[in-house]
Amino acid sequence: MTARPSEGTTADERVLSAETAMDAVTLRVGDLENMASYYASALALEPIEERSHGREVRRVLGRGGTPMIRLISTPGLPGVDPGQAGLFHTAFLFDDAAALAATVHRSANDPRSRFVGSSDHLVSEAFYFTDPEGNGIELYTDRDRADWKYDNGQLRMSTLYLDPNAYLRTHLDEAVVAEGPQRAGRVGHVHLQVGDIATARAFYVDALGFETTVATYPGALFAAAGGYHHHVAMNTWNSAGAGPRAAGLGLGDVAVTVPAREELDALVARLTALGVAHADTGRSVVLDDPWGTQVTVALPGTGIEELLAR
Repeated sequence: MTARPSEGTTADERVLSAETAMDAVTLRVGDLENMASYYASALALEPIEERSHGREVRRVLGRGGTPMIRLISTPGLPGVDPGQAGLFHTAFLFDDAAALAATVHRSANDPRSRFVGSSDHLVSEAFYFTDPEGNGIELYTDRDRADWKYDNGQLRMSTLYLDPNAYLRTHLDEAVVAEGPQRAGRVGHVHLQVGDIATARAFYVDALGFETTVATYPGALFAAAGGYHHHVAMNTWNSAGAGPRAAGLGLGDVAVTVPAREELDALVARLTALGVAHADTGRSVVLDDPWGTQVTVALPGTGIEELLAR
């Protein structure tokens, strides 16, 4: 993992700011009302904003005014292809075990959910579901950074069994379940399916400016800004050798937030030097990864129309 500059030194323009964060993921959906009601029921998300753009309807849901998912109604497209490059899962981060347990409880009790597992990753505890249209979901909390361990400069992560029933018995609080959207949540990271790890590293690390945190996990790469365990992950477990994405339902945009225009300027300089095509709108830089997944790096507060301008 690349060392961060110490306080008072010039920031390294090769990497993203430590204040970088993930924003709401955009999904193209076939049944907007069913998907919106699912995320409202299973994740206790509330509508924040809705816009029409031609024949498309774009709806944003979240908690406490924080966007967590953007849904674009695009019926008629082919369904999610699990072997194609695109979304592995959107990972929703909660502040404490009680909020996580309440959301897991909600998700498990929605008949449209498919529970696919739970894991202790040493740096976090996570539960996995699939939404009604086949998009992966992770619900998780972080362990204190002081408890994270490193091996030869790389973060120690693993996939250990986490008993979901024992977790709920320990942490589920009906009062927290009833609070629903009052309990904060946000997108902590996005995990992608890619065709090739080396190509993904060249784009997400060398061009975008995330720093590698774990490169030893078989078939996967984890990267982050500011020493986080990962803001993005890329794997080839289902998608090795995948080519450019075909038009279809599923992932529409991966959104990253940076604190200041200077960060966008540094990004534009990196992309230009590497010959990576991009569009600079003033408040955001929009580009496609090697498989055609749109990535938007934007300033805080950038509106839905600008984020989804392409």
